[in-house]
Amino acid sequence: MKKNIAIVAGGDQSEVEVSLRSAAGLESFFNKEKYNLYIVTIIGKEWKVLCDGVKYDIDKNDFTFMCNGEKKSFDYAYITIHGIPGEDGKLQGYFDLIGMPYSCCGVLAAALTFNKFFCNHYLKSFGVNIAESILIRKGDVVSAKDVVAKVGLPCFVKPNIGGSSFGVTKVKAEDQLLPAIEAAFAEGDQVIIESFMKGTEITCGVYKTKSKSVVFPITEVVSQNEFFDYDAKYNGQVQEITPARLSQSVTEKVQALTARIYDIIGAKGIIRIDYIITEGDQVNLLEINTTPGMTATSFIPQQVRAAGLDIADVLSDIVENNING
Repeated sequence: MKKNIAIVAGGDQSEVEVSLRSAAGLESFFNKEKYNLYIVTIIGKEWKVLCDGVKYDIDKNDFTFMCNGEKKSFDYAYITIHGIPGEDGKLQGYFDLIGMPYSCCGVLAAALTFNKFFCNHYLKSFGVNIAESILIRKGDVVSAKDVVAKVGLPCFVKPNIGGSSFGVTKVKAEDQLLPAIEAAFAEGDQVIIESFMKGTEITCGVYKTKSKSVVFPITEVVSQNEFFDYDAKYNGQVQEITPARLSQSVTEKVQALTARIYDIIGAKGIIRIDYIITEGDQVNLLEINTTPGMTATSFIPQQVRAAGLDIADVLSDIVENNING
């Protein structure tokens, strides 16, 4: 009997459109002979599911719904919300309470990785290299001169939570700093300012089950813009090279670190970790994505293809590993 899979998309931040694209990608990737697929959108208090071409309300008490007079329930939730509440632990906590198996990290790992500053400094204690950085909260008095003295120029100003490069600015002059901070605060209540690291930007995906550990080939990211911004990510202004043009030794170092970080944070499902390789082949962590993009052109599907794997098989691995354990 086919299992019912909820592909959960939407969210409460600027990445709603990106999330919906990922949901469409996942719907196309899954093995439809094994699973009945339903796209569920969670946007604020509106929880809807598409069934037979009609949108129905989700009953938040048990994550069920009525379709054509029949009550339907799910066997599994594949979370592809990029941002709140699907990437920060809130939705994971809800699914834990109702006993619904789901695809990604649990509450603690999701909450930790969603807070870039806390996550990076936590991993620094395990010997992971990170950029020099400052955390600013709304209401803090900020001295542009003091910031530049600590992190230097150029530097990056970005929201502490969120993704897809919304609210991110590369600052090259001191007088650009305060406007950049204001732009980042439009996305959330905390802002990170990080030192610029010159090098090669890469990203590496990984997933683990009870029986296997799969680290994907690395992708090299060559943006046509100042940095890997929204247009580079979603409007084609980037060159993505998989596998990356790295030496075998650096490739192995990155893949080993990716697998190690997965275990340190207690990850589940597919995650993707972004790095910068700087002088001397030093591997520096940028951030961790616990619900990475899953459109046809996203990094993970690219890396799955480069590994000679079938994305449908990978998704089945993840679903069955959680449902059966």
